[in-house]
Amino acid sequence: MTATPAPRATASGAPADAPAGTAEGVRVRPGRGQVDVDWDPVPGAAGYLVHRADGDGPFQVVDHRGGDLLAVPGPPYADTTVEPGRTVRYAVRPVHDPDRPGDGPLGTASVPVAARADGDARVEVDVDVARPAGPVHRPWRDIVGSEHLSLLLSTDRVGGEPMGAGLAAALGRVHRELGVRRVRAHGILGDDLGVYREVDGQPVHDFTGVDAVLDALAPTGLRPVLELSFVPRALARDPSREVTAAGVSSPPKDWDRWAALVGDLIRHLRARVGDAELRRWAVEVWNEPDLECFWTGTREEYLRMYDVTARAVRAACPGLPVGGPATAATRWIEPFLDHVDASGAPLDFLSTHVYGSPPLDLRPALARHGRAGTPLLWTEWGPSPTHFAPVNDSVLSAAFVATGMQEAAGRVDALACWVASDHFEELGRPPALLHGGFGLLSVGNLAKPRFWALWMLERLGPLRLPARLAGDGAGTLVRAWPSVDPETGRVAVVVWNGTLDQGVLDRPAQRRRLGRDVRLRLGGLPGGAYTLRHRRLDDETSDLAATARRLGVDGWPTAEQWAALRAADTLADAASPRTVTPDDGRLVLTLTLPMPSLSLLELTPR
Repeated sequence: MTATPAPRATASGAPADAPAGTAEGVRVRPGRGQVDVDWDPVPGAAGYLVHRADGDGPFQVVDHRGGDLLAVPGPPYADTTVEPGRTVRYAVRPVHDPDRPGDGPLGTASVPVAARADGDARVEVDVDVARPAGPVHRPWRDIVGSEHLSLLLSTDRVGGEPMGAGLAAALGRVHRELGVRRVRAHGILGDDLGVYREVDGQPVHDFTGVDAVLDALAPTGLRPVLELSFVPRALARDPSREVTAAGVSSPPKDWDRWAALVGDLIRHLRARVGDAELRRWAVEVWNEPDLECFWTGTREEYLRMYDVTARAVRAACPGLPVGGPATAATRWIEPFLDHVDASGAPLDFLSTHVYGSPPLDLRPALARHGRAGTPLLWTEWGPSPTHFAPVNDSVLSAAFVATGMQEAAGRVDALACWVASDHFEELGRPPALLHGGFGLLSVGNLAKPRFWALWMLERLGPLRLPARLAGDGAGTLVRAWPSVDPETGRVAVVVWNGTLDQGVLDRPAQRRRLGRDVRLRLGGLPGGAYTLRHRRLDDETSDLAATARRLGVDGWPTAEQWAALRAADTLADAASPRTVTPDDGRLVLTLTLPMPSLSLLELTPR
């Protein structure tokens, strides 16, 4: 790809050729339990930080307790952390370089406003079935995260289940039911697979373990995205810098030997599966090199690692996509792009991670570097970067997933949930069925709320439908994703109520204030009768944690409790399916959405 000159940085933190304007026209709308904040987008911004001040006090970033980068990709934003009745002001700061989110200019503050504890708590959703707006983009389908895939070979038992078989079952289920095509092969060069040793000072490469992993992965239907990490101990500059038993976070002691290992691995895989198949995989260079726990070298040494690795991949298989920098919290994007512009190293996709917020918009950064259209792969994403965090098991995390996927649709190529299964040991093996694990599926392969959110979204038809939302929290708390299948006439609408504010998990009174009544009006329906089916996820319905509580599960289930949990592992109907007939192509449906909750409504012609 043609290199372009590296942009200069300005005092604001934005590249010199990027607009560094403020977010103008900050507008606020108080509701029952929240303040909706809107503003005019700033060209070239990757995202925004919402600031709030009490009265005439100083502005502080609104912290929705995501535990990671607090910037959001764009307006509007619902602040549910403000206390009812408090008079506050808002301002918005654009973020051009996520490495320096506080350097951009602060937008003009809005007039003071008081968040209300009252309000009508009603939302109107209008959908025109006769006017499809384009295809439904499904960013969850490309990649899902996983613990290192060597776990597929483990016969150790957790919760009474072999870990390898449990992980394989989970990967197969996300492929079958969520349409996921690939899995990120975390730490594929670790010592647990024995890929590298030295005999009499000479390198020996052994890909027997990698082959065994690929053989175990094949029945799941998923293809791998090879995360090339970590450095084998025998090749590490500092073998004591252990990430896990699987590998070392140190740079290699010999860059030529590292390049030879990478090249031999790719050539081995090319001979094993063939060019056409291998080019449907991808290679990601390292994992979160901005964090010392994963990379003990400098940023410059990672950039060298990227160049050496990417060139070795390209030489071994020219058509195999390679990318990076796979950083945490969207860091190092501008320096990484500056570097590959100058070095000429291949870059087929840009990858990074974020938790607790929807992914930022990195398209302006790519465009500034002459790389518009380069695929964007968010190879880790979820409600929390913390293992054993209660939000990971909550229905709030399901609404978070739906919001993030909708905001990412059409602008990212992959938004990979971290991870498929609670069979996970890098940060500690599961101590109980419900432990705040990262998985979409529990040990035992039971659906957690985030799995059901994706399951609902996967039920959307091929074409999205335009929707207008109005009312208290419309488009901020309450969102809708309507669709139609033009061949069958089936209409599917996912409607949900959620907030980025994870603090509501500890504030039941606030959750009650944030409940909403929704009236969904569908127009443009062809004549005839339809079967209406309404499936539901909330804190009492289809929620694994609620089911486990009702069954009295304490720690790991008993045999009888396992059987009952598996029998309940379904997305429940909110009411029995019924026949409805539109009036002159119009149908009005009403539903109540607690905070948090999701509903899937399907109309199927009879």
